Amino acid sequence: MKAIEINSKTDKNGHLRIDYQLDKSERNVRILILLEDDLSELDEEKLWMDSISKNPAFDYLNDPAENIYSLEDGEPYND
Repeated sequence: MKAIEINSKTDKNGHLRIDYQLDKSERNVRILILLEDDLSELDEEKLWMDSISKNPAFDYLNDPAENIYSLEDGEPYND
């Protein structure tokens, strides 16, 4: 069995917020994400990519100022 770690943010009051709709309100919850070992490598990679693509820690990469390189930069690497 594998566990998934989700990075999240806390609000201004220090509360953890996860953007996931539940059909319960005003309840205490405990979150565990466990996956069976039979997932293929492709499924694991997709799960990882989906999770990091929604991680706010990487929001700065959407800033146009971060696009400092172009295809004309550098030299080709031929091994």
